[in-house]
Amino acid sequence: MAVRSLHVSELSARGFRNLRGEPLRLGPRFTVLSGDNGQGKTNVLEALYVALTSKSFRTSKLSELLAHGSREGDDEAIATVRAHVIEDGSPRVQTVALRKGHRLVKIDDKRPASLAEYAVQSPVVVFHPGELSLSMGASAERRRLLDRVALYSAPVALDSLGRYTHAMRARQKVLATRGVGASDLGDWEALMAEHGAATCEHRRRAAEKLGARASKVFGEIGSPGMALSVTYAPGGPEEAEELRRVLAELRPADLRRGSANKGPHRDDLALTHASAPSGRSAFSTLAAPLPVALHPVRGTASQGQHRAIVLSLKAAEIAEIGAARGVRPILLLDDVSSELDRERTRALFSFLRAQEGQVLLTTTRPELIDIARSDERVDYTVCDGVLSALVDG
Repeated sequence: MAVRSLHVSELSARGFRNLRGEPLRLGPRFTVLSGDNGQGKTNVLEALYVALTSKSFRTSKLSELLAHGSREGDDEAIATVRAHVIEDGSPRVQTVALRKGHRLVKIDDKRPASLAEYAVQSPVVVFHPGELSLSMGASAERRRLLDRVALYSAPVALDSLGRYTHAMRARQKVLATRGVGASDLGDWEALMAEHGAATCEHRRRAAEKLGARASKVFGEIGSPGMALSVTYAPGGPEEAEELRRVLAELRPADLRRGSANKGPHRDDLALTHASAPSGRSAFSTLAAPLPVALHPVRGTASQGQHRAIVLSLKAAEIAEIGAARGVRPILLLDDVSSELDRERTRALFSFLRAQEGQVLLTTTRPELIDIARSDERVDYTVCDGVLSALVDG
């Protein structure tokens, strides 16, 4: 499949956090946003992410995106973000309007059939410092990674997950208010089982694709003689009837716990690594029928190895989403180079130079960003929400 070009030519934001000023014209390859901390660099990336997906990568509360001073007690407060997108020469405008917890999305002034349809129009991948805990933090971030990848292969995956989550919450409310013998528990458990099984299937497929790509990248930037394994770890039975049976059996335990003990909401992405015996390659060892010790990366990998694992997962996310959608995703990097050691920073910049898609990144030290020739790069400074273009000479 031919890979189509995709880039945002202009971004405008009104009433969005602290951003002010004229629309931002973006470079088709690299746009570098520099400035002191707290000036609004990340807000620019967030505004673009919202414009392309209708969601924030920083918060689930839409009210937090409104300009400061208009969030409390102002029912008319509104924020609007608009991206002018060009895909293979064809332009479109994607707009998201936010007001009092509600959002309205449009593509060329027309409403799409669903938020999922909107979200897959212009693939975007964000890499922020919080994701450096992807390999050793809580499982929620890894589940979100699986769901992002699954969305582009099967947009219905978002609907399956939403229906499962709704049924799970309704079941727990029934347990808490009317006990384990409530007559409608079986109906909610049937819905959880149906949509939970679909969610498991989508996530397993995403994990297989993501794992194959991440393992390959890790072999290039990770520690010599080490291999990375990425596999799906379901949080309960993957088959619908078995999940329904387990849910009915665990009603008393779920009532005591205050949440369901089993189900896709407890899924994870298992990350393990292996070291080859002396004189062997870890990859050839894993491929051969010889015993090899696999260790969970959490608690055993070094800081440098964790960073290489996260870079590998993000590179795999970019590649898999690009392959599924047939375009090169837009990449947003929020000051991640400040959190990486010298070796991983070199690997990151080498990866960026090899990409042919659009990249936006923030930094407090633009002189250290070694990614492109001057004619491929546009620089802006950000001060109190206002962007100013930097011109050489």
